[in-house]
Amino acid sequence: MDKAAFDEMNRKVIDEFRATGGKAGGVFEGKPLVLVHHFGAKSGTERIAPLVPLLDDGRVYIFASKGGADTNPDWYHNLVAKPQITVELGSETYQATARVLEGAERDEIYAKQVEAEPQFGEYQRNTERVIPVVELVRAG
Repeated sequence: MDKAAFDEMNRKVIDEFRATGGKAGGVFEGKPLVLVHHFGAKSGTERIAPLVPLLDDGRVYIFASKGGADTNPDWYHNLVAKPQITVELGSETYQATARVLEGAERDEIYAKQVEAEPQFGEYQRNTERVIPVVELVRAG
């Protein structure tokens, strides 16, 4: 999928998310969804990534799976460079800090996501890299 088509698909998902109080159809039907506002590491341009999170005991985790590609998604590089972000979850918007998980903590959370959303197991099998897991830590 070229960048213009991908951006248009994301725009439609974002519009639907906002119109329905945090839900979307299509590939996101029945799944939790979070909008992560981040800034380009080089450009400084604000971008929004719609992602399927793991919501676990009041905590929010996202996964840099990129569908099992051999490279991390651009949003992941942006969060590492500029971890202060805005999150839209349901009808709520709040400030957060992106925290990359490591080691056993990362593995435990990724396993929970595979249990909840089995396609994430397939994504990890499709790539040599370890798919990063990021906690969106609410500010305050």
